[in-house]
Amino acid sequence: MTKALKRSTVYFDPQLHAALRLKAAHTNRSLSEIVNDAVREALAEDQEDLAAFKERLPEPTISYEALLDDLKMHGKI
Repeated sequence: MTKALKRSTVYFDPQLHAALRLKAAHTNRSLSEIVNDAVREALAEDQEDLAAFKERLPEPTISYEALLDDLKMHGKI
């Protein structure tokens, strides 16, 4: 069974649009395929970032002010 595709209007900067059209022609892919792949990659990256953030939740935190004080105390700034 084929998934029903959803149509959406996206406005591109003219130079980006030209680059996408050239890439599509060069790779024998549609603009939709290229944009869908780019969005999937961006969402996957976000998911990886969120997972990494979740893993680091137990780590101790330090305020920016305390970090600067520590750097100054150790002669780093």
